[in-house]
Amino acid sequence: MDRPLADAAAATIASARALLEELVEEGIEPAPIPAPHPPEPPARAAEATTGPPGRAAGGSEPAAGGDARDVPVWSSAPDLAEVHEQLGECTRCGLASGRTRIVFGDGNPDADLMFIGEGPGQEEDRQGLPFVGRAGELLTQMIESGLGISRRDVYICNIVKCRPPNNRTPLPTEVAACRPFLDGQIAAVRPKVIVALGKPAASLLLGREVAITRIRGTWHAYAGTPVMPTLHPAYVLRQYTTENRRHVWEDLKAALAKSQEPATPD
Repeated sequence: MDRPLADAAAATIASARALLEELVEEGIEPAPIPAPHPPEPPARAAEATTGPPGRAAGGSEPAAGGDARDVPVWSSAPDLAEVHEQLGECTRCGLASGRTRIVFGDGNPDADLMFIGEGPGQEEDRQGLPFVGRAGELLTQMIESGLGISRRDVYICNIVKCRPPNNRTPLPTEVAACRPFLDGQIAAVRPKVIVALGKPAASLLLGREVAITRIRGTWHAYAGTPVMPTLHPAYVLRQYTTENRRHVWEDLKAALAKSQEPATPD
């Protein structure tokens, strides 16, 4: 192989290695290729559209064999019981077939601070509560020892309510099926600040694919509610460095401070 060709090959390999390292940094896990589905039925004439909390957003047709109930449209101020009731024993996507329990949410229904993660893990699936495994223990420590508030004073949920197989990243169809209920939770709690834990939650709320290590610590908004993206506790456990712990600590302090600011008059 001549020298220019060898140099070009080495550059290509270096680029590929850098991309792989970035994907690993983001916690990307391979998702299985879904089996082919039969043709989807025609879309209903009236579907939910993306919008602020208080309205179902990002609705989609139920998966084949799923729940055929209409996507809910929330009142301006639903309560969590109403959202939970509408969710029911959900079979709107394929995650329903592998779950033990639906993991709805946990915490103060009037919380100023709301944490939104990716999806339930094994222990969450077993108990029916969000963030109770190893990552949940770290999140609880961050909230209680770090911020000095009780976990009971915040509200915690995930973008999908059933455990993805092998804790893989939720598929777009799964996220779309659950999104109306996430919007219902946000509408019910009406937090002053949302903390997006990790890439999937941040990408959903910001409406685009993001690299969490690049946008963490910067303010954004979801339908008028301030959003602070930060590293997922599971990522911090995998990459348990002083820098990562400091980053999350700074992000959570900023989120708490903003949630405690006095309300401005309309």
